[in-house]
Formats: sequence, structure tokens, C-alpha cells
Amino acid sequence: MNNIHKISLILFAFIGSALIISCGSKTAAEEAVTEDHHAEEENTVEFTSEQYKTAGIELGKVENKQISGTIKVNGKLDVPPQQMLSVSVPLGGFLKTTPLLQGSRVTKGQVIATIENLDFIQLQQDYIEAKNQFEFSKADYDRQLELAKENVNAQKTLQQAKTSFVSWQAKVNGLRAKLKVINIDLAALEGGAMTSTISLYSTINGYVTAVNVNLGKFVNPSDILFEIVDTEHLHAELTVFEKDAPKLKIGQKVRFTLANETKERMATVYLLGREIGPDRTIRIHCHIDKEDTNLLPGMYLKAIVETGGLEVAALPDKAIIDYQGKKYIFYQLNEQPHTALENEDQKEHDKEFHFRMMEIQIGNSEMGYTEVILPADFQIATNQIAVKNAYTILSKMKNTEEEGHGH
Repeated sequence: MNNIHKISLILFAFIGSALIISCGSKTAAEEAVTEDHHAEEENTVEFTSEQYKTAGIELGKVENKQISGTIKVNGKLDVPPQQMLSVSVPLGGFLKTTPLLQGSRVTKGQVIATIENLDFIQLQQDYIEAKNQFEFSKADYDRQLELAKENVNAQKTLQQAKTSFVSWQAKVNGLRAKLKVINIDLAALEGGAMTSTISLYSTINGYVTAVNVNLGKFVNPSDILFEIVDTEHLHAELTVFEKDAPKLKIGQKVRFTLANETKERMATVYLLGREIGPDRTIRIHCHIDKEDTNLLPGMYLKAIVETGGLEVAALPDKAIIDYQGKKYIFYQLNEQPHTALENEDQKEHDKEFHFRMMEIQIGNSEMGYTEVILPADFQIATNQIAVKNAYTILSKMKNTEEEGHGH
């Protein structure tokens, strides 16, 4: 009897454990199904026929629309190299005088500084001596040519005279070129006037943007004394990302505003950069339609490049909702086909309208339509989209979710 009693207790314990495990497994499975179902239904909402009519929802499909494209870019005002002048001294020297201050207006041909150096005098002396030697050698060479015609002199003597003449000619030409570079008046020099001071002239009209020297300072040929910019031909230098480069064309219009202004200005794309920088951008050069001499190089700007009309997939603006910083649409879920065994309850169920919320990306907008970028598997030809009162659907979906959580 004791053995039988022990066996009965063991069997009872085994059956109880099996039941507990079975119940636990069933609960886990049910929870998994519930979670899957919840995830599937999280972004869906249903309307009865009456609710649908009351909400005033209208359906439509994605359309192909001609929408003007734009690209938002940043940039700055700049000037072409031809309108920028860096002033230096070819042979160096001490800065003796200058009237320039930063912001000063200068005109082409104006004296902007004088430089003093005793080496200038030595260079002029060398020129005068070389010029005299050249004239002497030329006269000697001419005389030897006449004698050679009468076979009076030797050929060697003529050759020596010619070599001396050509050598001094080259030296005079070289010294004359150096003197012209430092703006020495050759006519005055050949008349006997020497100077230790030279003048520097501006070769463009513009404004002084930098003064890097002071009176009495010695400057080397590599030093930049002044920088002058002609602001009458400013252009907008824009930075465009690589992905937008194919949309750019010469002649496109550009609308831009400066950082300290609200006034919108216009420009035209003139040149496109042909090299992609390390930051994966290209530069485009735009001419300003209405030049303004009050603008300054280096001013930062924000611009919109009008890339022209493109046919793109688009939806009415009212079909797109903004929720938690993202863009969404609602599309109607396809209804199941009717069966021959439908009863009244099923028919009533078939009158319900089911919508699903889907995240999208948007592009440009124009005339009440916005370009939409949809998932690749979205059936554009068949799916119906809520194009009116989409926010009403969102409101009902969120209210339904809250009720479900409360329950």
C-alpha cells in the first residue's frame, strides 16, 4: 500500500508540472501573437461608413506634376582674380610715403606709395655706363664693317667688334627692362637726373582692403604691401553638394540674401566648377544681376538655385501630414474579395474603411502640390491615398491607440 501511495504522488506531481508548463507555453505564444498583431495594427485605423462620410475624407492617387526644382545652398561674395591687386616692390626698399588706409578709394594710375633704396642709384649708374659702352661698341662695329668691305682689316677684328657690340646691346636692354619695372623715368635718367626713390602705381580702380606696412619699414620683393579690390564686379561663389551637381546648368537664376539683410537679390549661374572638393562639394560662379558697390568681398549669403521644372511624383499638400518631425501619408488598405457565404454582419464589416500611415520623403512644392519620394514597393498605380482631411485620420488613430492602452 505504501508503494502504491508513493507512485500515485509521483504521477500527480508529474501531471501537475506538465499542466503548468503547457499553460505557460500557451500564454507566451498568445503574447507573441498579440505583440505581432499590435505591431501590424499600430499604424492602421478603421472608419465605419458613417464615420468616413462625417470626416469628409477624399481619396486620390499619386500624380505626375511639373514642379520647379530648387536647391538651397550657402556661399559668399567674391571677386575674380582680375579685380584683385596685391602690391609689392620688385627690388625691395624702405617705404617712404603712402596715403593709403584700409577702405581708401584708389583709381587706376594713382601713386599709392614711394619706395627708397640706394641700390636704385647703382642700377641707374650701371645703365648709363652700359649705354655709353654700347654706343662706343656700335660705332666701332660699324667702322670695322666698312673696313672689311675694302679688305683692310682682318676677319678676326670684325668678329671681336661684333661680339662686343651684341654683348653691350644685351646688357643695355636688360638694365632698361629692370628700370621700367621699378618705374624709373628713362628720359629723365638719360638727361642726367638720378633718383633713389621710385613710385608705385595702382593698376585698377577699387578699395584698399589691407595695409601691411608702415613708414620706414624695409620691404622685400616677396612682401605684400597693400591689397586692393575692385568691388564693381563682385560675384556670388556658391557651395553645392555633389548630389545636386547634375541639376545645375549655366544660365539658371539664383535668389540670395546676405546674412545681415532680408532683401532678396538676383544672380545668374555663369560658371560651374569641374572638381569635387574633399567635402564632396563643387563651387559655382554666379554674376550678380544688379551690381552694388556697397557690397564687400567675403560677405556670407544664403541662396536658392532655380533648377527648372521637372515631372515628378506629387500629391496635394493636404495629403501630407507632419507628425513628430517626419512626413506621412495615409493610404487605404485593399479590401478582401467578397465570398458567396457572406452574412449580414460580414456585409456590414465590408463597409468599413481601413487606412495605414506610411512615412515618406518630400521634395519641392509648387501650386499646392509637393514632390513625394515613396518606398520602392509602394503600388502607385493602385493605392488610394487620403488627399483631404488626413489629419482627421491621424487624430482618430491616436485616440484609438490611447483607448486601447487605457483598456
